[in-house]
Amino acid sequence: MTHATELGRYLRARRARISPQEAGLPAGTGIRRTPGLRREELATLAGVSVDYYTRLERGRETNPSPAVIDALGRALRLCGDAHERLQDLADLASGRQDRSRAGTGQYTVRPSVQRMLDALRPLPAYVVTPFNDLLAANLPGRRLLPGLWDWPAEQRNVTRYLFLHPEGRTLYEPWEETVSMSVAHLRAVGGADPDAPRLAALVGELLLKSPDFARLWERYDVKERSGGRKTFAHPKAGRMTLTFEVMKLSGSGGLRLVAYQAEPGSADEAAMLTLDPAARMSQPETHETV
Repeated sequence: MTHATELGRYLRARRARISPQEAGLPAGTGIRRTPGLRREELATLAGVSVDYYTRLERGRETNPSPAVIDALGRALRLCGDAHERLQDLADLASGRQDRSRAGTGQYTVRPSVQRMLDALRPLPAYVVTPFNDLLAANLPGRRLLPGLWDWPAEQRNVTRYLFLHPEGRTLYEPWEETVSMSVAHLRAVGGADPDAPRLAALVGELLLKSPDFARLWERYDVKERSGGRKTFAHPKAGRMTLTFEVMKLSGSGGLRLVAYQAEPGSADEAAMLTLDPAARMSQPETHETV
């Protein structure tokens, strides 16, 4: 698949998801044969010819200007990660973007990062690659994702776990929301290099093995996660809602440290602490001095 073709697929997917009313056009009369905007409607909104836009969507036009891409982004009501994805794909199609990025290679978790993971106990924490390969974790971080560490090291991927592991399909509430965000994250980080070997292998496997993944992948949602809340139906700790933060590790090729916590004194914290009771008991009490 060429980068121009990938740009065209993105434009088609986003065009199908915006209604004429959302784009500021009259609804019109009669039955529309295709969902969302027609090509001619989007071309008019973006101020380009229908012929030019058609060639762009079909991968025959490979050098759209930044002004055209911005106009298309506005017409499609794209913002944030979704708009950045459009720009990335346009740059790749035109050859403007340097593709010498991580995604093919070897990642190393520095010893200092592993010490930080251990120091975060009893908070569950782990380190993942841009494409969600799980490289390292502290003890509660390992126990938070039951069954994942039974897989060989090269198979330990959080997105793969969500779709293909029996525990991964029952761990989160609601499951659909969690997996939708995971797929949207893959779309976001893949924008700089959509056919990076590690990403291509993961997506190819999941498209083959999981109809749920295939459905969500075709939606083309784009959202890079930086934090939020997740509710777990953990087989040992029970039900708990944890907040999480995602921190990028500088000089690591895109590695991210993910750490979870709960409201102090809450039932959620009590459930979380069962993942590592020894660490909690070994911590000295601290007292605030006024």
